[in-house]
This record gives sequence, C-alpha cells and structure tokens, in this order.
Amino acid sequence: MNHSERYVFIAEWYDPNASLYRRYELLYYPADGSVEMHDVKNHRTFLKRTKYDDLHLEDLFIGNKVNIFSRQLVLLDYGDQYTARQLGSRKEKTLALIKPDAISKAGEIIEIINKAGFTITKLKMMMLSRKEATDFYIDHHSKPFLNELIQFITNGPVIAMEILRDDAICEWKRLLGPANSGVARADAPGSIRALFGTDGLRNAAHGPDSFACAAREMELFFPSSGVCGPANTAKFTCCTCCVIKPHAVSEGLLGRILTTIRDAGFDVSAMQMFNMDRVNVEEFYEVYKGVVSEYNEMVAEMYSGPCVALEIQQTNPAKTFREFCGPADPEIARHLRPGTLRATFGKTKIQNAVHCTDLPEDGLLEVQYFFKILDN
Repeated sequence: MNHSERYVFIAEWYDPNASLYRRYELLYYPADGSVEMHDVKNHRTFLKRTKYDDLHLEDLFIGNKVNIFSRQLVLLDYGDQYTARQLGSRKEKTLALIKPDAISKAGEIIEIINKAGFTITKLKMMMLSRKEATDFYIDHHSKPFLNELIQFITNGPVIAMEILRDDAICEWKRLLGPANSGVARADAPGSIRALFGTDGLRNAAHGPDSFACAAREMELFFPSSGVCGPANTAKFTCCTCCVIKPHAVSEGLLGRILTTIRDAGFDVSAMQMFNMDRVNVEEFYEVYKGVVSEYNEMVAEMYSGPCVALEIQQTNPAKTFREFCGPADPEIARHLRPGTLRATFGKTKIQNAVHCTDLPEDGLLEVQYFFKILDN
C-alpha cells in the first residue's frame, strides 16, 4: 500500500470555550491509519501526522461525526478531487425496514447488514399510524391487497434504518432476496427473506427499488424538516435503560448484543440511534460527576460516535438487567460473571459495551431522557 496515499476532508469542530465553530482540513492515511489536521482559517498545522487506531476508512463519509483525540468533528465536504472520486462516487444511502413479523430477529438481521459492509447511520423502532402506512405504500394504492398491507405494517413495531455503502440500493435488494419468501428460499436461500420471512406479505424486511424511492421513504421515516417522524415505541412502564456505546456500534456489535439480550429473556420495547453532543452526555451522566474517577473518559466515549438507546422491559427490570450487564470493568466481569454483556463484548472499563441504569428508581428517568427529551 502507498504510504503517502491520503484522503482529505473539510471538518468542523464546535469550540465550547469560544462558542464558535472551527474548521479543519482532516487528512487520513489508510496505509497506517494515521491522521493529520490543519487549521483552515490560520493556515497552520494543528495536529502533525499521528497514528490513530480509533478512526477507520468506513467512518469517512460526508455528514458523519468522527472523534479525533476526544474532539468531535463533523465531516462537511471532500478536501480534494481524489478523495471525492475514491470515496464519494458510489456511496449511497437507502432505507432498510424490518417489518413487524421479524422484529424478534432484529439482531440477526442487523448482524447481516453489518457483515455486508453497510454502515447504519440512523435507526429507530417505530409504530406507524394508518396515515403513515398509507403514505409509505403510495405505489400500491390501486392494488386490491392495499388494506392487508396497511393492516400488517401497523399491527406491531417496525425498525427503520438508514444504511450506507457503495451501491447501497442494489446491494440491499440483493441481500433481501425475492419479495415472496417461498421463492426466496428456492432462488436465494441465504437471503434475509428466505431466512426470516414466511410468505409474500410477511417477508421480514423491505428495501426501496430506486434512488428516488429511497429518498422519498427515508424522508417519511427520518424527516429532514426537523419534525421527528413516526412515534417511537417506548412504553415508560416497568422499564430500565440500556445504551449500547459508540465503540460497540462502530465495531459492528449491535446485532450480536441485541440477540444476546433477547436470548436472555429481556424484551426490547424501544430502540433508537442517537448522536449525542457533549452537553447531552454530561447531563445524562451528571450523577457520576465527582463520584466516578473515569467520568471525563466516560463522557468522551459516549459522544465519540452514534450510540443506541434501548428501553428494556421485564419483571423487576432494573435489578435483573443490571446483573445481566455485569461489573463495569470487563476484566472483572470475565472472572466473576463470564456470561454477562460486558464480559462478552467489553474491552476496558470505559469501552465496556453498554451503559445500564444503576438504581431501579432511575430506570424510567433514563428511558424518558432518550425517548421523550432527546427524541423530539
């Protein structure tokens, strides 16, 4: 690999001390994973070329937030034509929708999506109203089975995702397989509809056919206007909170963690991806300030990239789910509680895969923070 090959992006960082945005040229060298930063306004080097293991090529796309030494940068544009040609030419976003019949298999489906090279950039478990379902099936308005479609898609939660990769629309359709699950089992036995679908209606998941269709459907589920779109599915009763941390999401562990939670008998009643900023994280973690020595590192990890918040339901959910997460230090967890989430998926005390509610009385408050305050 060419040691001098580099990709250049224009990035922006909000400086809370000066209350202004600072713009940088961010250089990434794929040969050794090193980064370099130049201050655009002052025309000077801000960070000399330094190896940085927490940034990967798949993180580099316009609109993404990346964390460089605890400084969160938003990638605004390509910095040169070479980068635009190499990384931007075929990148597409499309909608991946897990239907009500396959919600229990969400972990497996998300694992397939990650393994196929997709990046999940948005995710939300939603309950569609009849009007939203009618808008979604606008292309089927003249079909005799329209009412059956609407009844099916509104009878339980769906999980909507915005997913990104080269040729995303075509590749996601290929991964789905034929619309009829019976045909899929014969013609594409490894496809999602073959594995998890039942028939032509209950076929596990959906993907748009074209760029225009993808844009329309993503606007329906994730409106760009600032309104929040279809309602989340949080119940706010008998609940506790789990947050799958950014390092676990970026390492592609989301699907496996969801499957492990389900197999342990817990019900995920709401789920949503959030890109938290420092202010949000400090507010959420306020109870740990001055109590936990790793507080600053905990905060930096939680806003280093997208996290996924879950509402977990079970009898006495806070106590049992907290036990299932295990000790905060994964090394201790592996010795004392080897089957727990942190023992299985955690790396360090900071990157320990999940946050869970510590005190039973805080479960509802933490769920409300994500699904009432942040999701508005």
